[in-house]
Amino acid sequence: MAAATTKQSLQKLYSSMLKTSESFSSYNFREYFVRRTKSTFGEIQNETDPAKLAAFYAEKSQELSALKRSAVVNQLYGGRHLVVEDQKSERERENN
Repeated sequence: MAAATTKQSLQKLYSSMLKTSESFSSYNFREYFVRRTKSTFGEIQNETDPAKLAAFYAEKSQELSALKRSAVVNQLYGGRHLVVEDQKSERERENN
């Protein structure tokens, strides 16, 4: 498990979790999981204890698999987009 807790493996796990979080079709779920992923990995960023890193990696790997399943279900039964998702910038509104 020591090889699984390298900086590269943690970065790959982080990017996988961000990518999966961004795949939610529901705005609220998507934004929540992106914020949560960034804050969780930000807290562990300066950790040097290999045991804590290994435990963190194992926990987040399991969380990633659950997140992937949740994202698929959310894509299937997502519902309509919110008004805040489709807002145009001020420049685009002036041109129309």
